[in-house]
Amino acid sequence: MTSCGVAAGSGGDLETVSGIPVASEVEAIEDPRSYQGQLSLELVDDPVEPIAADPVPQLPAVVTDNQGTQVEVTDVSRILPLDIYGTLSRMVYELGLGDNVIGRDISSSFPEISDLPLVTTDGHQLNAESILALNPSVIITDTSLGPWDVILQLRDAGVPVVVVDSHRSPENVEALTQAVGAALGLPDEGRELGERTRAQIVEAQEAIATITPESQTQQLRTVFLYARGSAGVYYMFGQDSGADELITAAGGYDVSSEVGWKGAKPANDEGLIAAQPDVIIMMNKGLESVGGVDGLLEKFPAMAQTPAGANERIISMNDDLVLSFGTRTPAVLNALAVALYAPDAL
Repeated sequence: MTSCGVAAGSGGDLETVSGIPVASEVEAIEDPRSYQGQLSLELVDDPVEPIAADPVPQLPAVVTDNQGTQVEVTDVSRILPLDIYGTLSRMVYELGLGDNVIGRDISSSFPEISDLPLVTTDGHQLNAESILALNPSVIITDTSLGPWDVILQLRDAGVPVVVVDSHRSPENVEALTQAVGAALGLPDEGRELGERTRAQIVEAQEAIATITPESQTQQLRTVFLYARGSAGVYYMFGQDSGADELITAAGGYDVSSEVGWKGAKPANDEGLIAAQPDVIIMMNKGLESVGGVDGLLEKFPAMAQTPAGANERIISMNDDLVLSFGTRTPAVLNALAVALYAPDAL
């Protein structure tokens, strides 16, 4: 068995996206199911590319958010974008309002935002005191962070809070971007950024199609496993979790659609054996938290009875990117597809 760490500069003279060779420029291996070993993907932090250099927000912006609440935004000088994926903060920066962002969640770690103060504790818990201390003029969030009482407390304090869709997939990136742009008084920029991202996703999927088997029976059976070993948390992400659409868009066969997993289900030996995955996708820190592949096999000994376990075929990726579904989605899909079908290029 082999283990491969992939970082910036991989791919030699090939065109790369976030340090990973473009799928259309590599050759799929003859039998992807026979590949052995772990691939740890560390995508390069691509610089933020604002859709506009000095956008002028149209204020006040009055929007009806995803929960049906009408919110009036009169000031975007102190923006606080918060979600479990780090998606919303990147969108605000790409809209050209990065200089107005005053804080961050733990998943927002790209270089341009990394020096700002954290307002989440214990991972993904919102801290009302930390948020109010920053005196935000508007908060863009969804329902992925809690406790929800914090959001209600912020609204009671007079802070405009716009709640956007918490669902993430390659299909709703454009709509989500437009919603963020509209809430910040930049509807035109939101549409333009959404269209740009959607076009890049389509381009990535066209490249992915060049190395992906057309027949579902030839596509790699893939499972997304979320793990936090220190907390004893192990979940298999299934239908409607976002992981299912990630797998499909990257050219894999989403096993959850076959075995009927919905959302996040506790992982166990029986479920893994029933799934018979060829590949397991994880987050880098999640895999590290269980002691790597050896620790994972020790936790789930029956995994050895699956092709993924027998071949130690684990693909892991940056925690803050793999399920983010935003402007970095094209790079994420490209990296996963190459790791699935052209691992020798990494």
